[in-house]
Amino acid sequence: MLGLARPYRAMLVGFVLAVIAQSVVAVIPPLLFRALLDTAVPREDQTMVTVLALAAVALAIASAALSLLQRWVSARVGEGLIFDLRVALFDHVQRMPVAFFTRTQTGALMSRLNNDVVGAQQAVTSTLGTVVSNVIGLAVTLGVMLGLEWRLTILTLLVLPAFVIPARRIGRKLQVATREAMQLNASMNNTVAERFNVAGALVVKLFGRYEHERDGFAGRAGRVRDIGVRTAMYSRALFVALGLVAAVGTAVVYYIGGRLVISGAISIGTVAAFVIYVGQIYQPLTQLTNARVDVMTALVSFERVFEVLDFPPLITDRPGAVPLEGARGRVVFDHVWFRHPRHRSCRSRRSRRASPRPRRTARSGSCAT
Repeated sequence: MLGLARPYRAMLVGFVLAVIAQSVVAVIPPLLFRALLDTAVPREDQTMVTVLALAAVALAIASAALSLLQRWVSARVGEGLIFDLRVALFDHVQRMPVAFFTRTQTGALMSRLNNDVVGAQQAVTSTLGTVVSNVIGLAVTLGVMLGLEWRLTILTLLVLPAFVIPARRIGRKLQVATREAMQLNASMNNTVAERFNVAGALVVKLFGRYEHERDGFAGRAGRVRDIGVRTAMYSRALFVALGLVAAVGTAVVYYIGGRLVISGAISIGTVAAFVIYVGQIYQPLTQLTNARVDVMTALVSFERVFEVLDFPPLITDRPGAVPLEGARGRVVFDHVWFRHPRHRSCRSRRSRRASPRPRRTARSGSCAT
């Protein structure tokens, strides 16, 4: 995968820079809100209120522009990677010998080229951008929170293991279920490719086993249905669990932060900013947890594609082979001989002759002696 991404190094660097810029922009609005509560409102400074409002609008516009830039770059890189992967897969398969196609099901190859490549595409275009942006945003946000109040920051991080543990357990189950679903989809594609053509349809009609074919296809389709239901429930259970953990963390900030404000240790603006920052760190944590699950399931797609690409071709060029240029068509015979076949009646007539006779030219209907 890293080898495929090497031609897009410059665009990836631009993507990371855009993510860093957007992460910096995202941590500024809570600081503006803190300044509004702690400075502008107590001092009744209307000019400062106006400046803070205009700054919030400018930051929103900058964040929107950076978000569009990120999406464009990630889409370009992701679609380019999948284009290269799809063309490489097609070229590799068509160069395989005929024996490869006699042992490989057509539907399985079609599934690798279409479904699995699309799954890998989603991993690159969506999951990759989500992971990078969330990691950088989380690091920048935690840095600002530690600068404001390190005690509250540590309290908000105490619930971090509650994000990791369910993701690890559910992620493995989703990976296994996704691999099985892909294999079943490939099997159904192979059945459709074999039955929905002239030769396959003739075989089915010849034996007349329509119910047998239907039941076999229905069994695989039913298994895919059950896996889809189970996968949806796993994903929803993970989302609900992470939402409960985030709610508990926010409640801790309310409780401890309120007590610190009452004791005079921190200002009300700091607590308000922390409430916003808590949402900003728990949301990336939730998305990173889901992204881990998405990455584990997407790796199945890459494994299935690379399984075909890693299959070595039986016929390869010699080392140092060069393309043949300027070739002229010519056939040269060396130690080649041929003769006209003898007629059966001529062979039998010759076998009855006791002694050879002088050779004469063969004509139409005559025998050469």
